Amino acid sequence: MNDGLAIRIGFFISIFVFVAIWELLAPRRKLTSSKTARWVSNLCITILNPLLVRLLFPILALGMALKAQESGWGLLNNLSIHLWLAVLVSVVALDFIIYLQHVMFHAIPTLWRLHMVHHADLDFDVTTGLRFHPIEIILSMAIKISVVAVLGSPVTAVLIFEILLNATAMFNHSNIRLPLKFDRLLRLFVVTPDMHRVHHSVIIRETNSNYGFNLPWWDRLLGTYWDQPTRGHEGMTIGLAQFRDSKKLTFPWLLILPFVGDPGKQPINR
Repeated sequence: MNDGLAIRIGFFISIFVFVAIWELLAPRRKLTSSKTARWVSNLCITILNPLLVRLLFPILALGMALKAQESGWGLLNNLSIHLWLAVLVSVVALDFIIYLQHVMFHAIPTLWRLHMVHHADLDFDVTTGLRFHPIEIILSMAIKISVVAVLGSPVTAVLIFEILLNATAMFNHSNIRLPLKFDRLLRLFVVTPDMHRVHHSVIIRETNSNYGFNLPWWDRLLGTYWDQPTRGHEGMTIGLAQFRDSKKLTFPWLLILPFVGDPGKQPINR
């Protein structure tokens, strides 16, 4: 498990640095607020979340996969299938669960209050993909551990999925410019920054679209896909209409935002 943690941290740091440099060299949009202030807040919450998860959970997703394998728990551990197929099924299934979880956090008003922290960012860059309220991260980890146990996902599959989830979250939240033709091709296979940026629009019908993190297929199959922002990528407003004061979006405010903030009209609630 320590090897798995080291691998994940290595990938995380490498991808973060790579994407951050890419944003500097080829930005998609001009930033509208202080990058330093945003990064301090976003990175503080990024550091806090894994510390809390480690403190609260005696076993994480990788550990649960190993325990399930040793104990014969879960569907895949009781089927005679090749490891590569079990890995593929697990990665796709976990991605679909993340999609459904994301929709759930938009659909249930109480959960939306937690998820507002992610959407209240006034700009859209690599750190936005890491900015989630600690309670949302705790709930997400509980869901992930449960799914791994029920599915009986191989350890390799969980490690691959964790790396992919971190990598794509940073990539598809990045402020990088891709050639438009390449973006249209790429978004057939993976969620691109232009595709996911729509989800961070201040326009509610756009906020409630493009929920995918890794694979773009769930949005297309389930009717939640929105191709382009109405006002264009340079002209769109990022964030939530009810939170436009950057002074109230600092790290301490982000922690209490779900309890004191106006939820607005974003929750699907249907």
